[in-house]
Amino acid sequence: MSYNPNPLYAAPEDWRAYSGVLSRRVFAFILDYVIVALLWIPAAVVLFFLSILTLGLGFLLYPALFVIVAGIYFGLTVGGPSQASLGMRAMGIAMMRVDGRPMDFLTAIVHLALFWILNSVLTPLILLAGLFTERSRLIHDLLVGTVTVRTA
Repeated sequence: MSYNPNPLYAAPEDWRAYSGVLSRRVFAFILDYVIVALLWIPAAVVLFFLSILTLGLGFLLYPALFVIVAGIYFGLTVGGPSQASLGMRAMGIAMMRVDGRPMDFLTAIVHLALFWILNSVLTPLILLAGLFTERSRLIHDLLVGTVTVRTA
């Protein structure tokens, strides 16, 4: 057996892998944003001292600080080896790409950005798409080519 540095992680075809995923995603979302809010606090303190060192230029980053922290958090966790954020791990779900390649940092960031954009335009009604699509995929999942599966 040889070592393959780029293994394929194909999305399972069994319907049980997608049972109850939508409700688990909602609770994972809540947990993840509590974690991001807790990470935002030390980032704000670090940015405060960085702003003093840069003679006030760092203060310009405060309006975007939550987006930056959330992007780094989701990029590193969902785009990491576990393919799940801490909230997703707690709820027993993970994200996979439909084409079989593992999630990477950029795909996780694009997925997050599309979620925010679609949620601001379509309100939380984007969750209704999961009730009618196969594998309980949401609109941004369809656009990026990802699927969320149960791990537990």
